Amino acid sequence: MSLQHTFGELRSQLAKRIIGQAKLVDRLLIALLADGHLLVEGAPGLAKTTAIKALADHLDGDFHRIQFTPDLLPSDVTGSEIYRAETGTFEFQRGPIFHNLVLADEINRAPAKVQSALLEAMGERQVSVGLRTFPLDRLFMVMATQNPIEQEGTYPLPEAQLDRFLMHVVIDYPSAEAEKAILHLARNDYRQGQAEASVRVTAEQVFEARNEVADIYMAEPVEQYLLALVLASRDAGSLDPELARWTAFGAWKCCGITSSNAWALPALPKAASWPGAGTWMLWSGRAQTCCRARASWRVTAPANCSPRICGRPRTPWAKSPGI
Repeated sequence: MSLQHTFGELRSQLAKRIIGQAKLVDRLLIALLADGHLLVEGAPGLAKTTAIKALADHLDGDFHRIQFTPDLLPSDVTGSEIYRAETGTFEFQRGPIFHNLVLADEINRAPAKVQSALLEAMGERQVSVGLRTFPLDRLFMVMATQNPIEQEGTYPLPEAQLDRFLMHVVIDYPSAEAEKAILHLARNDYRQGQAEASVRVTAEQVFEARNEVADIYMAEPVEQYLLALVLASRDAGSLDPELARWTAFGAWKCCGITSSNAWALPALPKAASWPGAGTWMLWSGRAQTCCRARASWRVTAPANCSPRICGRPRTPWAKSPGI
């Protein structure tokens, strides 16, 4: 069985468990193939946690879930040194971040000091405690869920944290047809129990697939287009003189895509085209989920600004929070 067929079967199995969220299934596999981390945002009850756990059930690796709460400590994530009375020494006890697949559930319900405990692990694949540094396994992926920021008890993710995620996926409620299928699935699971995963993907298969993804050809015009996206996120006025005027006024401020993470833009279309045995990149529909985690708009206009500016209809470039 070819690698493409294996991952195609994996996609089919996930689609049977995650009904009505085809985009989420697609982004889960892309993040896995592109060797990146994934942030999923949506209201409670939209199968965010279920989707990530379903992917973990089909992967041959250690899985651990961290429930982020306001009283969580950084050492609860990274681990801490434990005193051993029998030897009179301190021994480092590894935390859940040392697993291959980590689910950071409701990550924005913990304060910034706890969220920052993930920064080194997600960015450098290592954890530093005291004077020692512990490397993480080669297969390491953080999949986080967050609730909308307007909900009570949530904290905004810092920009450095958002920059560690390959994609930021926002999901909505499923259709009525999908809701009916979900009811049938829940009823069958209650009566017969959840079926075991029929497709298991090993770590070696993941690494081999990532190598094939990296070998997909990227033409010079595509590189220029990606570069234009990166530069536009730092100088929004180059897109539209009107946008430049708004930026100068202070109504909008943009946090641009960093140079160290511009690699994420070509990684997405490569990973998207590979399962179909493609050798050319497919870009359509992937830019927004990548840029949303790296370029954010912030409203800082004064409350008494003129209606000519504050009451102006939204323009096409302002429709998405990520572009």
